Amino acid sequence: MTPLAWRRLRNVAEAVDMLNNASYAERNVCNLLKLCCQSANHSQAKNIHSHIIRTLPSPETFLLNNLITSYGKLGNLKYARHVFDQIPHPTLFSYNSLLSVYSKSRRVSDMQYLFNRMPSRDAVSWCSFIAGYAGCGMVADAVNVYGLMLRDGEANLTRITFSTMLVMCSSQGCGDLGRQVHGHIVKFGFEGYLFVGSPLIDMYSKAGLLLDAKRVFELMPERNVVMCNTLVTGLLRCGLIGDAECLFGEMNEKDSISWTTMITGLTRNGAGRKALEKFREMRLGGLGMDQYTFGSALTACGGLLALQEGKQVHAYVVRTDFVDNVFVSSALVDMYCKCGSIKAAETVFRRMSCKNVVSWTALLVGYGQNGYSEEAVRVFCDMQRSGVEPDEYTLGSLISSCANLASLEEGAQFHGQALVSGLISFTTVSNALVTLYGKCGSIEDSHRLFDEMNIRDEVSWSALVSGYARFGKADETIDLFERMLAHGLKPDGVTFIGILSACSRAGLVEKGHQYFESMTKVHGITPILDHYTCIIDLLSRAGRLEEARSFITKMPMHPDAIGWATLLSSCRIRSNIEIGKWAAKSLREIDPQNPASYVLLSSIYAAKGKWDEVSKLRTGMRDKGIRKEPGCSWIKYKSRVHIFSADDQSSPFSDQIYAELEKLYPKMIAEGYEPDVSSVLHDVDELQKTKMLNYHSERLAIAFGLIFIPSGLPIRVVKNLRVCGDCHNATKYISKITKREILVRDAVRYHLFKDGTCSCGDFW
Repeated sequence: MTPLAWRRLRNVAEAVDMLNNASYAERNVCNLLKLCCQSANHSQAKNIHSHIIRTLPSPETFLLNNLITSYGKLGNLKYARHVFDQIPHPTLFSYNSLLSVYSKSRRVSDMQYLFNRMPSRDAVSWCSFIAGYAGCGMVADAVNVYGLMLRDGEANLTRITFSTMLVMCSSQGCGDLGRQVHGHIVKFGFEGYLFVGSPLIDMYSKAGLLLDAKRVFELMPERNVVMCNTLVTGLLRCGLIGDAECLFGEMNEKDSISWTTMITGLTRNGAGRKALEKFREMRLGGLGMDQYTFGSALTACGGLLALQEGKQVHAYVVRTDFVDNVFVSSALVDMYCKCGSIKAAETVFRRMSCKNVVSWTALLVGYGQNGYSEEAVRVFCDMQRSGVEPDEYTLGSLISSCANLASLEEGAQFHGQALVSGLISFTTVSNALVTLYGKCGSIEDSHRLFDEMNIRDEVSWSALVSGYARFGKADETIDLFERMLAHGLKPDGVTFIGILSACSRAGLVEKGHQYFESMTKVHGITPILDHYTCIIDLLSRAGRLEEARSFITKMPMHPDAIGWATLLSSCRIRSNIEIGKWAAKSLREIDPQNPASYVLLSSIYAAKGKWDEVSKLRTGMRDKGIRKEPGCSWIKYKSRVHIFSADDQSSPFSDQIYAELEKLYPKMIAEGYEPDVSSVLHDVDELQKTKMLNYHSERLAIAFGLIFIPSGLPIRVVKNLRVCGDCHNATKYISKITKREILVRDAVRYHLFKDGTCSCGDFW
């Protein structure tokens, strides 16, 4: 029976049945063994082996050699060795078959033992031996064997030998060694082989030596599509989009890999729109697409926030065989999440018949990116229940979600999981933990984790810089930033937001200006709106409102709502009606429903006693249906979050809470506390204003903490708005009287109250 006839059988089992009932040639058995390898059919390979034993007392050596190779491809090294040991007179081909099995299986000690006892060796033997070391990353051993091979005779050199050495140089980043191998290629006359040229181009491009890669390409006497694809990949890897597009356009022959290479490379270089254009051309050309083509196109859609294009790609996927492909489905989940269509992402995820760690991580990260941090934690719990183990990206994203929630308890639990699993050794996880503790107010723990890291990158430094900036520790923030620069690390935009915020909160106007100027002049970073907002904040907090106004008029873009509200807030503190009216008007123009333009301007008028103006603003708010966001504070106790608003009586512990505050008040007065009623925007008497201050939401939460949080533990309170001046002052007195550490995270920063002082230095 011909090989084609064997392949036409419905399955391997049917072929084996025919084999048992018919006379056959040994070559047909070899064809059947190939089918077993292609279908990974271990049991039928053993059936064929059994048939050989039953029917052939002395099978030909070449048949047993094929059996060794088949068992090796199926991963059954024990049987491969057993067959080899049964050969009475193994040939060189027999030795090479087993040597190749050990080499590909990374069984270095078995490979060494067999090679050393071989009676003779040829080019295949040496190449398998080198490949075994190369595959394990054992560069020095591979080079040593290569030298021994040359001493044994130049006849051992083949194009496969050189290809193996070049692939090893590429994967291990050995550019200098690759140059030496290139020298041998030229010396021994192999430079014209396509099989050698492609890995040589790949090696140079991976080492960033594009000129050398191009020179090799240009000197090749002939080129095929594989070589062109290799150079296109290298050019895109180095960000040379124009050169890659030019070469791609000149290619006479393009296969599916060529198009996928362009789409993937353009996507990775941030040229998502061009990647989608190539995807459309590829689709119109009727070329076959694989999971990488679809994955890259969907990644491009996500990066562009191109939801409609993403839906079109999704529709095309549905019409192919890739609708159940876990790689493509995970890319779909990621695309929908990045485009803000979290419901569509959930639908795709639920319909996946097979989910892996990438799928779960895509959904978890998507929830976090879209502000659903609690859902991200829930997804992680579901993932663990399904038996899928997290990787470093999963755990890092999860810890980041806990940081966004300021959930120290849950974050600490995942910190423990990172320690147990060993994932804390990954920089991604350690960076997330540094951020977590910084955002949750445990800056000492954040710094300790930073110090324990074996490898620190730009993100590590930026996370700690931002952590200290939130606390207003300007000296520590600046010191860290300067140390980062001294270590040769390049700060990014996030780092500068941290350092500028620290300068702002410490009143270091000139220093902040210097850092802002250095962004473009020294570090080549173009400031974005967030950086300009930091400078508005820097000048406004320092009371330099005229300079802030001048700075705004010279900005290359208009401030956003945060920038105008920042200026308006400082006008309230400084009672500057003129600039305050300008800021409020500008804020209303870009965000008519933002209550800050009314509330903050009302505060300025109230401080000046202009109650008629206050009344007009409140009437305007009411007529336009604008409502001020109610202030609330919350505290976590025994895994439950207790939320309070001003004058809140809804808590089952209200009697105890109010009693605690009444008990504290005379002690605070005795220590020198004087209520600041200027922030009360109601036309009522002083006594009523004082009572209103005493029952602000953060004070209720603090009183709850004093009652229930054990002594010795800090009281952690979160507030959705900026802490008012009187509550800030009162909390200092409470910390002194009770001898408790009170950590308050408001909309602006962290405040650590201890022994009657605050970490912000009363500047926030």
